[in-house]
Amino acid sequence: MVAPSDVASPPWNDVWGQDDAVEALRGAASDPAALAHAWLITGPPGSGRSTLAYAFAAALIAEPGDEAAMNQVLARTHPDLTSLRTEGVIISIKDARALVERSYFAPSLGRYRVIVMEDADRMAERTSNVLLKALEEPPERTVWVLCAPSDADLLPTIRSRVRTLRLREPEIDDVARLITQRTGVDAATAEQSARHAQRHIGMAQRLATDAAARARRDDMLRAVLAVRGVGGAVEVAGRIVQAATDDAKALTAERDEAERTGLLRTLGIVEGAAVPPAVRSQLSALEDDQKRRATRSLRDGIDRVLTDLESMYRDVVMLQYGRDTDLINRELEPDLRALAAAWTPERTLVVLEAISLTRDNVEQNAAPALALESMLITVASGRTL
Repeated sequence: MVAPSDVASPPWNDVWGQDDAVEALRGAASDPAALAHAWLITGPPGSGRSTLAYAFAAALIAEPGDEAAMNQVLARTHPDLTSLRTEGVIISIKDARALVERSYFAPSLGRYRVIVMEDADRMAERTSNVLLKALEEPPERTVWVLCAPSDADLLPTIRSRVRTLRLREPEIDDVARLITQRTGVDAATAEQSARHAQRHIGMAQRLATDAAARARRDDMLRAVLAVRGVGGAVEVAGRIVQAATDDAKALTAERDEAERTGLLRTLGIVEGAAVPPAVRSQLSALEDDQKRRATRSLRDGIDRVLTDLESMYRDVVMLQYGRDTDLINRELEPDLRALAAAWTPERTLVVLEAISLTRDNVEQNAAPALALESMLITVASGRTL
C-alpha cells in the first residue's frame, strides 16, 4: 500500500495507508447507530493520528458532498470544531475545562459538534478527571476524538469511556515511496530517511529534504559511539543539548516574531514604539506561551536524539543475536558489529534501559544536560542500573 486508499475521497484524501481505519470511521460518520460518542485514535508517531481525526471530524460535521464545509473543518476554522494541540509540556486543566465547556454547545451549522484533542497522552491525572463526566455523558450531537500513541498512555477511567481505533504502522518501503512522491527525492535518500525515521512519515520527510538534519543525526550517533569516559560523556551531552536548542530556535524564532508583530499590530502599536503599560500583560502572556513552546520543542528535539540512540543499540542487540537483515542504521554497520562483539547482550540491554529511563526523566522535567550525562556514563561504563 503506497498511496491513499482507493476508497479515499473528500475528506479522506490526505489519510495515507490506513484503509481499515478509514472504512470504520466512514461507516460511523454515516450511520448514527455505529457512532460512538467518544473515540481514541492510537498509533505510533507519524502514523497519521491527527490527519485521520480531522478527516473524521469533517465527515461528521459536513453534510455528505459539502466539500466547502469539509475543507473548513480540515483548515480548523469551522465553528463546530474545537481542537486542542498543546505546544507545552502538558495539557493544562484550564485548557481541558475550556474543551469541556465547548462540548456542551449545540452545533451551529453542521450535523455534529466535534472536539479533537491531539495530545491526550499529555494530560496529568487531575486534568484527565476534568474530562470524565463530559466523555461519559456528552450531549447527543457532540463527539469527542482523542489522539495518543497508545491507549496505555491514558488513565483506565478514560479508556473505559472511549472506543479505541488502532492504526497500523506502515512499512519502510511504503513510507519511502510516499516520500519520493511528495518531495521528488531519489529513492536511496527516501529509503534511508524512512529507515532512520523508523517509519515516522513527518520525520522521514524532514530528513529526506534536509541534508543538514541527516548530517546532525549521523554526527550525534558517531559521537556517542566514541564516548569512553566521564569527560566524553559530559562533552557529548553538551553537544546534544546545544544541537537540540539550536534546532528548537530555528523552528520557533520566525513564528515567535510573527506572533509578536501581529499582536502589536492588533493593539495598534507601531513597530519599535514603546509598549503602553495597559497592554503589557497581553505581550507577557504571549511571551510565556512562546517560552512553553520552546521548552516543548527542546524536549522533543532531545527525545528525537534519544530515539535515534535507541535504534542504534537495538541494532547492536540484533547483531548479537545473529540478525542482520533488519538494521535501522546500516551505514554504521562496521562500528555496530565491533560493538556487538565487544559487549555482552546484557550490557547492551542495560544501555537501552538507561536511554528509555532518560526519555522518561526528560519528559518529567529533569535537567536535560544532567540526564544525558548520566545516561552517557552508563553507555561508556556499561554499569548496571
